[in-house]
Amino acid sequence: MECQMKLLDVVAVLTQLPERGLVQGQVGTVVEQLAADVFEVEFCDDEGKTYAQCPLEAAQLIVLHYQPQKVA
Repeated sequence: MECQMKLLDVVAVLTQLPERGLVQGQVGTVVEQLAADVFEVEFCDDEGKTYAQCPLEAAQLIVLHYQPQKVA
């Protein structure tokens, strides 16, 4: 399956990742693509301060959409 994530996509974590200090649903931004299905994701608070930045696999994330999307 081809990955649909790209740089600057807003994503959410699908599972608990306690070793990274992240809980399910935590929202971050893709800041780099490290491999075909691995992305560096930055997590910031409401004031813009980064509290976590880590590589995550596409399978651990879901892209969030703020505009209506065409259903395939």
